Amino acid sequence: MRFDIISLFPETIENYCSVSILKRVFEKKQAELYLHDLKNYGIGKYKKVDDKPFGGGTGQILRPEPIFEAHKAIKKLDNYKTIVLCANGQILKQPFIRNNLVNLSQIIIICGRYEGIDQRVIDYLADYSISLGNYVLTGGEIGAMTIIDSVCRLLPEVFTKGSEVTNKDSFSDEKGEELESAQYTRPREYLNMKVPDILLNGNHSEIEKWRKIIKKH
Repeated sequence: MRFDIISLFPETIENYCSVSILKRVFEKKQAELYLHDLKNYGIGKYKKVDDKPFGGGTGQILRPEPIFEAHKAIKKLDNYKTIVLCANGQILKQPFIRNNLVNLSQIIIICGRYEGIDQRVIDYLADYSISLGNYVLTGGEIGAMTIIDSVCRLLPEVFTKGSEVTNKDSFSDEKGEELESAQYTRPREYLNMKVPDILLNGNHSEIEKWRKIIKKH
């Protein structure tokens, strides 16, 4: 799995991917991360990447030329998809990640900034336009980190027990709606709050039934 990220602030993604599980994933070459600074493909002496929107409006829009040039410069493997992160994209859900992204050889992610991206980028380059939800962020870097993290967790070699771990995650059902049940650890009692007795009796079939009931409430 190879991730290629086009961003105006690639250092934010680099920092996130340098700790914890993701650090181990990239150090072990279970996945590869390539960060591409959009400013390197900017126009003219001042490497311009944005401009005012046609038709009026506030803010700046990312121009298409630098993004198209950056995308063209990235070596594409046969089995790749391009994702544009934007407010009007489909909401990212776990079944989409599992069914559409995990088995790719390369994922190219284009991070929006300012007031958005020229629509021609979305129309001609994007296989998927993705949003994290109905709220506005400063840029697409958080979305890129979310996709990298969520995909890497599902790679078969990342966890020792593989799908046995990730198949029990929240939102791993077919509709991407089911949550994990409540979880407890030591101590058994804290501030007069006790761990449910059923979790301590060692009867795994009864525990599983209890967890299914808890999920419904």
